[in-house]
Amino acid sequence: MSEPDHYFTATPASPDERRVLRVHLAGRDVEVETAGGIFSPDHVDLGTRVLLDHVPAPPAEGDLLDLGCGWGPIALTLALESPGARVWAVDVNERALDLTRRNAERLGATNLHAVTPDRVPEDVVFAAIWSNPPIRVGKEALHAMLTQWLGRRERGGEAHLVVGKNLGADSLQRWMAAELGVAVERTASAKGFRVLAVRDR
Repeated sequence: MSEPDHYFTATPASPDERRVLRVHLAGRDVEVETAGGIFSPDHVDLGTRVLLDHVPAPPAEGDLLDLGCGWGPIALTLALESPGARVWAVDVNERALDLTRRNAERLGATNLHAVTPDRVPEDVVFAAIWSNPPIRVGKEALHAMLTQWLGRRERGGEAHLVVGKNLGADSLQRWMAAELGVAVERTASAKGFRVLAVRDR
């Protein structure tokens, strides 16, 4: 019996059976396409929903990042709420990226770019980062990822992350403040999740 796909598998082996899901994003009911072999294929993940319910409005322009986009609920919200911004949906999972592209096309979000991490131009800095980061990749990989991407915020740019309380939200908050030299504030706590805002000190 083969190992099940992880949502951070680059090319999932599970059948690519597409299905349409009705969800609530950016204040409206929309239909999106999902499939197995990606993160939370059957609904908007609870942590993602907590994040979307508690973040401030995104900047109207500039470059915005969804780190670990899955089928795209965060990136689609950013793109629909800030049509004048350029939204980067980043994931290592090619199926997730294809779904995010198709969902952006389905919803008319022409300002969304779904790409692997290496395809984001090096000179791009972010006015905002929203993420339900892939905690289960392991602490070392997670810390490297956050160091890399949080360091690409423009001056004054904020990041908003959602992390499960039982998955180490409080220790991650302390680590970011100590190791990255940023101010980290818990802005919400709901349904077992923390929303952490990362800002310049």
